[in-house]
Amino acid sequence: MPTTEIRQQLEFIEKELVDEFDQYGQLMTVSADTTILREGQYVKVIPLVLKGFIKVYISGEDKELLLYYIQARESCVMSFSAGRENSPSRIYAICEEETTLLALPVEQVNKWVNKYSSFINLLYNQFNLRYLDLIDTIDQLIFKSLDVRLYNHLKELSRLKNKKLIKVRHQQLANELGSAREVISRMLKKLERETKIFQHKGGIEVF
Repeated sequence: MPTTEIRQQLEFIEKELVDEFDQYGQLMTVSADTTILREGQYVKVIPLVLKGFIKVYISGEDKELLLYYIQARESCVMSFSAGRENSPSRIYAICEEETTLLALPVEQVNKWVNKYSSFINLLYNQFNLRYLDLIDTIDQLIFKSLDVRLYNHLKELSRLKNKKLIKVRHQQLANELGSAREVISRMLKKLERETKIFQHKGGIEVF
């Protein structure tokens, strides 16, 4: 594992902890659309994203709901919680695009929590970020109309991918927003009439 690369990404981590990441962690490059965690699965490793991003969502009654994205220098606190308690996962996690991550064994993570202050600070920061993400998700669900939620979601995808033209299927958008494909298609036409987006054969351009 290239220790230099890890130190560049995680310069706030103690050298001793980076050395332990190098010893116990596994650097992985995961292809786009790869599911790395399913509901009911027991968590053996905690992902720490170095490049790319991961989508975290819940699923039920043939619908999905996007909870948040895990970006570079971030981890999944729900995986951490499930791994620490040795309880089955309640979420799904899928790599939205090719993602480089550091897979940290749960048993070592539990030791690092008690040993390194920078690791505790990292986890506290992740809990705060995810808390704010979930508050935003609830706010969107309760107070925002579907067309506003859809446009905000497209803008976030555009930001994360760093592209104005994003390749995304109507069904995927419906899944992520807990809606139906037909409804999303109507909302996309509405946003297009409002010149907020433009639909190409190769994807959706976001303005």
